[in-house]
Amino acid sequence: MRKILVTGGLGYIGSHTVVELLEQNFEVVIVDDLSNSKQWILDRIKKITNKEPKWYNVDLKNSENLNLVFEENKIDGIIHFAAYKAVGESQQKPVEYYENNIIGLLNLLKCTQKYDVKSFIFSSSCTVYGQADELPITENAPLKKPESVYGKTKQFGEEIISDVASISNFNTILLRYFNPIGAHPSALIGELPLGIPNNLIPFVTQTAAGIRKELSIFGNDYPTLDGTAIRDYIYVVDLAKAHIKGLTRLLNNENSSNIEIYNLGTGKGSSVKEVVDAFENANNLKVNYKYAPRREGDITSAYADASLAKEQLNWEAKTSLEECLRTAWNWQKTL
Repeated sequence: MRKILVTGGLGYIGSHTVVELLEQNFEVVIVDDLSNSKQWILDRIKKITNKEPKWYNVDLKNSENLNLVFEENKIDGIIHFAAYKAVGESQQKPVEYYENNIIGLLNLLKCTQKYDVKSFIFSSSCTVYGQADELPITENAPLKKPESVYGKTKQFGEEIISDVASISNFNTILLRYFNPIGAHPSALIGELPLGIPNNLIPFVTQTAAGIRKELSIFGNDYPTLDGTAIRDYIYVVDLAKAHIKGLTRLLNNENSSNIEIYNLGTGKGSSVKEVVDAFENANNLKVNYKYAPRREGDITSAYADASLAKEQLNWEAKTSLEECLRTAWNWQKTL
């Protein structure tokens, strides 16, 4: 049984990926310092899978504690999620974002070299493309200077990992994903923002639930059909499955080079207004919203060309926007 380390494994995408790993009979070790997650998610993972992953409450910036995890476990592969991830917040807290996202990654990479871990999946982001010149965005699109500090940490992270892979027997897949949404069909795990949500869907569901007075749609003056920004919204369970496909490719030595890059998205862009409308239709609800000024760091439009992932990973997003939004609301109702 292959033992996989998942950093940030109690977070949103991490917890869904841990569930998929356990259901595919991997042994899972989670490192998560609970800075953006809750310990009870571990119980939910166990309830869904009837299996209990090992969990360490370790901050990746603490290299001594991180080394202990590797001393106690023979790790076969790593999926690295742990990072601060809010675009708007990153503009207000650049030092914290660089420190957390880069130092944590460097400490983890030191462990891959020291403990001879050769398979590494990196949770990257479409933010590395900035505002792309052409849509849909392919993996060959030039990387522009990102609009946000968060995006810069992902771009720097990719460069650091690529440099390590170029001089060592180390295989990595960089997964650039678009906008994950929705929750597990069981409604036992889902997106759990601490404090005011930075992402669209939790703000929509919290507004529908009466937790927030109204939803702010940031910008209705973009050069799009309805004036609101366009993104590619991908179901979190579909996304989690892609990580298993990528990891298995590395573990089985099926990769064609030691650095591979894949976009993960649906290939279709939806405007913020379209998403709000779809949420209302899917759940037979009304959402109180207003238009607000654009946020610093936001781009006009981004959606993926994910054909390479389909061709080489045998993966594609299969869940409709409405179904994603139904799972998001079912999850919100349990909170």
